[in-house]
Amino acid sequence: MTSSESRRITDLGTLKAIAHPLRIRLYRALHVARTATASQLAEEVDEAVSLVSYHLRKLAEHGLIEEAEPQSADGRERWWQPSSYGVTIRDEDVRGTPELAAASDALGRTIEQQRTELQRRFLDERLTWSDEWRSAAISSEWLPRLTAAELAALNKELGAICEKYDRRARAAEAAGDTEGRENVAVHLHGFPYRGLPR
Repeated sequence: MTSSESRRITDLGTLKAIAHPLRIRLYRALHVARTATASQLAEEVDEAVSLVSYHLRKLAEHGLIEEAEPQSADGRERWWQPSSYGVTIRDEDVRGTPELAAASDALGRTIEQQRTELQRRFLDERLTWSDEWRSAAISSEWLPRLTAAELAALNKELGAICEKYDRRARAAEAAGDTEGRENVAVHLHGFPYRGLPR
C-alpha cells in the first residue's frame, strides 16, 4: 500500500535508479495515474512495453514503486503504484559525497528539462484550454532579497500549501468528485543568484 509520506532518498543506488530520464517520466506518469500497467504507461510515454517493463522493475527493485491490486480481471497484467506519496532529496544527504552530489545534480537537471517541456507544451496548447483554465493558470516570478533562513521558511510554507491542496483533491477524487478536475503541474523554484542571465 502506498505510504502517505514522501520517501527521503539518501543512497546512491536509489538516486541513480530514479535519475534515468525514462524512469523519472514513468515515475511521474504513475504518480499521476495512481495505478497503471506497463502497457498503459508505455502508451503514455510512447515507448515499447518491454522497455517500460524493464525500467519499472528497476524502480521496484529500489522500492520506488510497488505492485498494486489488479484493476481488471486479466490476471496476466501486473499493476503498479508509487510506494510513497513522493520522493525528496535533501542537500544535507548528498553534501560531502561527490558521487551522491553528482547523481542528485543529474536528477535535478533531468527533472528541470522535463518540467520545462511540460510548461512549453502548455504554452503551445494554451488556446485549446477553456477561458477558465487559461485564467486560472499561474505564471509569476518574484525576486525578493532573503536570508537563507527566510528562503527555507518560504519553501516550507509553500510546500505545505501545495500538499494541502493535493491531499484535498485526492480525497475528493477518491470520494467520486471528479467533475472538472485536470492534472495540474505546480513548479516552485527558489534559489540564490548573483546577476541576471544575459
